[in-house]
Amino acid sequence: MGIMKRGLRVGVQTTWTLGKIIFPITLIITILGYTPLLGMLANGLAPFMGAIGLPGEAAIPLVLGNVLNLYAGIGAILTLDLTVKEVFILAVMLSFSHNVFVESAVAAKLGIRMSIVLIVRFGLALSSALAIHLLWSGGQERAEYGLVATGQEPVSGWLAIVGKGFETAAFGILQMAAIVIPLMVIVQWMKEKNGLNRLSNWMAPFTRLLGIDKNTSTTLASGLTIGLAFGAGVMIQAAKEDGVKKKDLYLVFIFLVACHAVVEDTLIFIPLGIPVWPLLLIRLTTAILLTMVIAAVWKQMERNNLLKRKESTYEH
Repeated sequence: MGIMKRGLRVGVQTTWTLGKIIFPITLIITILGYTPLLGMLANGLAPFMGAIGLPGEAAIPLVLGNVLNLYAGIGAILTLDLTVKEVFILAVMLSFSHNVFVESAVAAKLGIRMSIVLIVRFGLALSSALAIHLLWSGGQERAEYGLVATGQEPVSGWLAIVGKGFETAAFGILQMAAIVIPLMVIVQWMKEKNGLNRLSNWMAPFTRLLGIDKNTSTTLASGLTIGLAFGAGVMIQAAKEDGVKKKDLYLVFIFLVACHAVVEDTLIFIPLGIPVWPLLLIRLTTAILLTMVIAAVWKQMERNNLLKRKESTYEH
């Protein structure tokens, strides 16, 4: 009973901490979604779309997916007549870069520079799109869409739009609480029953491969399974209690930026009629290689700095 009480307390505190970030951002972005601003932004991007093998109107799902969420982006894709290759490019881009306002704010709460998150996410989205455009000659047949929940319901009038914004933001917080609070109870139980140490040991070979310490396993596991926004509660608590170094936190977050909520974020693309296994492999491979490279570079820089300090000490 004591474990559950402590877990509930941590869960509520974490939900409150994240709610103060997510609620206002969700409210503002939802309201903006019913204004011409997003359409204007999409029109501004349209001239650049040809460089990555997409028609101008494909800017609309990219803007909606990044500013709102994946479901809004997918809903917009369903309204377009695209080839399998074009839909696959959009799916890969959106899997790397979506819901950037909320997830970047969460990163900032963890102490990660927002600029780093944005550069990595948009860089991966653009570079992957360009690579697919240049290297894949197939997928020219028209995409056949299945059934999926589409974009926003029509709402008219500022009062109704603001009301919809509050409704969406409140539902987002309730959804987060329904996930975060039980999860924090489980984490508290695992912590007090030595389960986190077993998880760390089990994931040690993988964290070693990435070049990070095994005490990041809780943060890594939560981000992989439930994503950046919903997994942020566990990440914040784990980073605080497990003594995760700043370097390891950055590396874990870079990995998760490329590959988070891998099951859900992959499965929701199935109705678009594209091959999802390549999508999953692209995300996993990119995340592993990118993290390994950055970890190796970071380690070399630390060695160089250490050598310089030793040389400076020796000279004096």
